[in-house]
Amino acid sequence: MDKFYVPAEKAEDWMSLLADEKHWRPGYSAMALAHSWQGANGFPRRVKDVFQSSDKDLFKDLEFLMAFPEYKVSLKGGSRASQNDIFVLAKNGDNLVVIMVEGKVRETFGSLVSEWSAVKDIKTNKIKRLEFLLKELHLENKPLNDIRYQLLHRTASAIIEAKRINAKYALMLVHSFSQEYEHFSDYERFLALFKLKAEKDCISNPVSIGKITLYFGWVRGDKKYLFEKPARA
Repeated sequence: MDKFYVPAEKAEDWMSLLADEKHWRPGYSAMALAHSWQGANGFPRRVKDVFQSSDKDLFKDLEFLMAFPEYKVSLKGGSRASQNDIFVLAKNGDNLVVIMVEGKVRETFGSLVSEWSAVKDIKTNKIKRLEFLLKELHLENKPLNDIRYQLLHRTASAIIEAKRINAKYALMLVHSFSQEYEHFSDYERFLALFKLKAEKDCISNPVSIGKITLYFGWVRGDKKYLFEKPARA
């Protein structure tokens, strides 16, 4: 993983970081996410609103420090990293908070674990990769066949990065611009593994993963960002 970064001056600067630039289109999450966050130069308004309305004090006065688009977190069991849409480092007082943002519109959360594990890949030891993810998330021996694989490694990324920088708190945040909350049921099933109730436009109750306090959140983004040139807020 590269350890030097350059600042983005406009949303279009994010395009070169994508694994596949064909995803840079109006109506897709890559473009919507970039315009939303770059335009806000921090937390977008809808994200702020969810934080402020939360009953968790950690999020009420959360200070945005810095963010890294298309941030890669290395995972055991292969050469392919988890490429997170945005890694945000924030703080509340002396408490650092790691946020991994997953942007969506109509896109799914990838293959089901049962589908992913059935496809052979010479570059990935899938048994080792899955064991690693489940250990990181304390989900050993949980039923996973109907769980979306992407949700596992995005959440593991938040835990891994929090441990790396000695942050006590982590958040896996879905920022979806689907106005119909498409694929929310996949997120709901995933949170049920942690015995948590998923709610729309809400931050979940926390769960302890070792020394890390982990939260989940779903925010519906402003539909204006589904257009190529969104109007200013």
